Amino acid sequence: MSILEHLKEKIFEDRKALHLIPEAGFNEYKTSAYLQNELSKLGIEFEVIAGTGIVALLKGVSPTKTIAFRTDMDGLSVKEESSFEQHSTHENFMHACGHDGHMSMMLGLARALSSDEVKLIDNVLLIFQPAEEGPGGAEILVKAGVLDKYNVSEIYGIHVFPAVEQGKIGLCPGPMMAMTGEFDIDIYGKSAHGAMPHTGVDGIVIASEVVLGLQTIVSRNVSPINPAVLTVGKLEAGERRNIIAGKARLEGTIRSFDKAVYNQIKTRIIDYVKGIALAYDVVIEIEFRDMYPPVINDQRLFSEFINFHGDKCKVIEPQMISEDFSYYQEKVPGLFYFVGTYNKEKDYVYPLHSSKFNFDNYILLDGLESYINVLTYKGSIQI
Repeated sequence: MSILEHLKEKIFEDRKALHLIPEAGFNEYKTSAYLQNELSKLGIEFEVIAGTGIVALLKGVSPTKTIAFRTDMDGLSVKEESSFEQHSTHENFMHACGHDGHMSMMLGLARALSSDEVKLIDNVLLIFQPAEEGPGGAEILVKAGVLDKYNVSEIYGIHVFPAVEQGKIGLCPGPMMAMTGEFDIDIYGKSAHGAMPHTGVDGIVIASEVVLGLQTIVSRNVSPINPAVLTVGKLEAGERRNIIAGKARLEGTIRSFDKAVYNQIKTRIIDYVKGIALAYDVVIEIEFRDMYPPVINDQRLFSEFINFHGDKCKVIEPQMISEDFSYYQEKVPGLFYFVGTYNKEKDYVYPLHSSKFNFDNYILLDGLESYINVLTYKGSIQI
């Protein structure tokens, strides 16, 4: 596609510029300034939302619908060790999740739609969203009425993904990424000397029993045909080797593709912990933090995408990772998909959030091409 070749160097330049300035969620000020400057150069009008987010509407000549595309903007608090040509200039921050690539693809789309090679028929909304990594910028934008204000009929989102080989696009119909939440369990026992355990209430023993019991919730309470994960990833307890621990804290996560299953797991955690507290005559407190809903791809949009991308698509299994793109999908039909980055020959094999995560710049053209294909297939642009 000639337009890709024409835009290639600028897209690569955008990625380098954005890669150097990763910022935390809702603090993407340099990132937002760069994006605003580039959009202004193209003569594209936009509004700033949620502090650093940007929403830009490109109006078609005879619109019958508005198609939205979303990119995330934030980086991660990771010290960079990647093979990228120049490391982050922000100490202990890097684009370890590829959001520099996502933004570059979106700027590429803005440039393509602004060029003389493309005639824009329908409206296209470009959403540059802050804080995908947390606490979740998508929910704030949706609650602010962005989708309603611009009468969005459908929305698309991309994520680079090292579990899919370079040159392929990975996606699936229906549930694709999990609903997620966190829980903390604080156990208040009674400290005592280790030589006199009968005078205390051992927080470590109770915590151990809770950990083992929680493992039965998914295996013995959730139907085996409903995928779910309950993980206790952190346990803190104790002061010294010869002291009975008076307090213990467990931290964990819940993931499921189904809200009913997710809520069932929460209920069983509460019931089980209440029983343990009663048995040991201690106070146990639980705090849940419900995070992102499941990413559920619209069947119609999935079928269309497969039809016009053909062999480039790879139907993958649903993933237990999460994404706040799901908030948009609760309002309008949406499709989320992965642009493959795995390339063993070039050592682009490291997972998302790794300090060594990197990818070939040419995958940015795969993403941009998919955007253009969506609009071409739907008759929203003419090239």
